[in-house]
Amino acid sequence: MTKEVYVGGLGAVTAMGVGRAAQLSGLISGETALGPLTLFDTSHDVIVGEVKHSNRELAVLAGLNGGRDYSRTTLLGLLAAAEALEDSGVNINGLRIGFISATSVGGMDVSENFYCHYNKDSNRGRLRQLMGHDCGASTQFIAERLRTESFVTTINTACSSANNAIMMGTRMIKAGLLDAVIAGGTDSLCRFTVNGFSSLGILDREQCRPFDATRSGLNLGEGAGYLFLHSSDVKTTRRYCTVAGYANANDAFHQTASSADGTGSYLAMSGALEMSGLNVNDIDYINVHGTGTPNNDASEGVAINRLFAGDVPPFSSTKGFTGHTLGAAGGVESLFAILSLTQGYLWPNLNFKESIEEVPGMVPVIELTKKGEMRAVLTNSFGFGGNCSSIIFKQDKRSQL
Repeated sequence: MTKEVYVGGLGAVTAMGVGRAAQLSGLISGETALGPLTLFDTSHDVIVGEVKHSNRELAVLAGLNGGRDYSRTTLLGLLAAAEALEDSGVNINGLRIGFISATSVGGMDVSENFYCHYNKDSNRGRLRQLMGHDCGASTQFIAERLRTESFVTTINTACSSANNAIMMGTRMIKAGLLDAVIAGGTDSLCRFTVNGFSSLGILDREQCRPFDATRSGLNLGEGAGYLFLHSSDVKTTRRYCTVAGYANANDAFHQTASSADGTGSYLAMSGALEMSGLNVNDIDYINVHGTGTPNNDASEGVAINRLFAGDVPPFSSTKGFTGHTLGAAGGVESLFAILSLTQGYLWPNLNFKESIEEVPGMVPVIELTKKGEMRAVLTNSFGFGGNCSSIIFKQDKRSQL
């Protein structure tokens, strides 16, 4: 069994911009990237985190033919995954490299266009627009494009999907099945998602306020985030950190809601901590799931307070910058956590004013803080159905930036 799995490359696209440098700059700026929805018409008045590029522009950035109907999920994922691979500086020839990608939207943004015509006339509609509908279609396309086909699979466990992809990639490297893996997730905004979350009554018409007493819902976002994971035998340009611990647990409580006592959240975090061999005092920052919904923040807050026995380390939700990127959230926010670890910053929790009733006095980081050298960070991604995943990234003295 390989003892260590390293993160050797980072790639991301969010509403803050294209590339990991844009993410770092956006987080340091302390300015939200949320705004009105412009990608398509909708009857819902929503604030979202949309990537400021059309599909045609994204295709050109990815080196593709801008005239084809690529799903937005595919385009965002390709840009981020390609950056993670390039960032690693690895020569992939002769290596067993897998691609494990998470998504919940799949190619719905394109298949919706088909049904706009088909529903009016069953003889109309371009069947080609349905080819990328399946969640696995974007995964397969990206893997073929990047030539990372030693193992290819797609994970869809709602908002914990990308964390589970990272966990699976880490396990396969530890088991000696792969030398390296590009793991993370990608999701795009589409009408189905906006309509679905609106029907649940959990969209905030204003900017989201994670962990604030006045929180009333989430802002949807889109983007992609991937990590290049590798064993100690693979030579990369840099080593950001190690994947020190991880765990997945389930509330088994409700189809969409988390339990009031945060059982799944607690088990995921405590399991990750146990695997890492670290103590609660070793965690210097938590990138919380922090969606801004009353249920999620209360449940997660109770679980965090329980694990750290009231002495909670600095924490924040970064969804005030990007919105909730759903299946991509774990990939995007793992990257944010790693940037915190390697750059020494604590990211601000935007729009916070007053602590939540369930855990009085539990206050997130509200201003950008330069902490300096950090040991380990924890990131949470919790999905519908109570699927909860937590990952700990740890500094490694041998890591080269």
